[in-house]
Amino acid sequence: MRIRFFHGRILTMEQKDGRLLPMLEDGELWVEDGRVTYVGAMGGTQDRRDMGKLQESQEIPSPWDREIDLKGNLLLPGFKNAHTHSAMTFLRSYADDLPLAEWLERQVFPMEAKLQPEDIYWLSKLAILEYLTSGITANFDMYFHPEMIARASVECGFRTVLVSSLNDHVSSPEELEENYLRYNQYHDLIHYTLGFHAEYTTGEARLKAVAALAERYQAPVFAHISETEKEVRECIARHGMTPPAYLDRLGLFAWGGGGYHCVHMTEDDIRLFAEKKLTAVLNPGSNTKLASGIAPVAAMLQAGVPLAIGTDGPASNNCLDMFREMFLATGLAKLREKDAAAVPAEQVLEMAVSGGARAMGLTDCDCLAVGKRADLTVIDLHQPNMQPVNDPVRNIVYSGSKANVALTMVNGQILYEGGQFFVGTEPEEIYRRANQIIGRMR
Repeated sequence: MRIRFFHGRILTMEQKDGRLLPMLEDGELWVEDGRVTYVGAMGGTQDRRDMGKLQESQEIPSPWDREIDLKGNLLLPGFKNAHTHSAMTFLRSYADDLPLAEWLERQVFPMEAKLQPEDIYWLSKLAILEYLTSGITANFDMYFHPEMIARASVECGFRTVLVSSLNDHVSSPEELEENYLRYNQYHDLIHYTLGFHAEYTTGEARLKAVAALAERYQAPVFAHISETEKEVRECIARHGMTPPAYLDRLGLFAWGGGGYHCVHMTEDDIRLFAEKKLTAVLNPGSNTKLASGIAPVAAMLQAGVPLAIGTDGPASNNCLDMFREMFLATGLAKLREKDAAAVPAEQVLEMAVSGGARAMGLTDCDCLAVGKRADLTVIDLHQPNMQPVNDPVRNIVYSGSKANVALTMVNGQILYEGGQFFVGTEPEEIYRRANQIIGRMR
């Protein structure tokens, strides 16, 4: 597909000297074969007369399959959901109002034991629909049966980075290596990252085996880290140190990686993440709902820790909404620091777009520039919550909502536009299957 977007505000998310480049006020962007081939001012290279073969009086045949007049709306790279468990859509509004330990042991684990592989295929498709309505173009998905997740993503045209959920009860180091090799050659839309569930669910022998794989493939490792006070307290009791320090001692971060949540981080933990350039993936919605705490976002930014944002799973959030996550990321940080200037909107948007792309290894999806992947979203500014357009970045973070997402494109393909999905399966069929799955389990 060759698509031209024109007459739009374009926020490329490219940076210079640590600041976002200014937004193009009236620009155009070209997409050809899944990549950006032009982004810049209107009409800069618009005339495509073929080396004088056409006379000025002749009509120029359109080189585009489609031309989209943005009418002043905002085009920017898609958001990256840097931590989620997509197939947990089946537990949305089913397992609620409990602290993390009880939530897992009383509600989640017993229900997950009833899941069948094919369930994860349909439940992942349901999550993808919701990602698209939020302008999310890629997710970092930790769940069982990666084949089902990968299949659902490819069929929908969605980009997914899989990460292992290995622990003492699920998977093995051998399976982890097999998946790493298999899914990094599976499809252009699928990638795989080494990982494990958490320190408190994974014994030292398995952790050392993961560290050995990281060394063998010079690969980053991701896991849930320092999500609750209980987790940190018990890790110190077991090993005499916090989860980040313990995992680093085992060699898990020799080639980078990071942690999900990172709520209860000491100064030494923050320093370790900064020195090793480990990404802390914030999950403010889930941490709020489960009363896990507020991550020290301002301190991590000050120390130079790379940051990204994820929704966590739809059983603990309960929605897959990047707009809500962005607002909570800055709002909770301001509350924690008692400083209204803490964690400004520009930094939060960078976390939600480019920070997530870097964490997921999607370095060709971090901004809109020639040669980059055409993973993007269009934000409708012609709605009351976006007017007046004093500052579009602040509007997105502080007043934006999923209702403002007009279009979501992944790999040059429009998957969502004007409330309609183009993912190869009718939404009502996906909804029917999801309800059928949870109905069977009750």
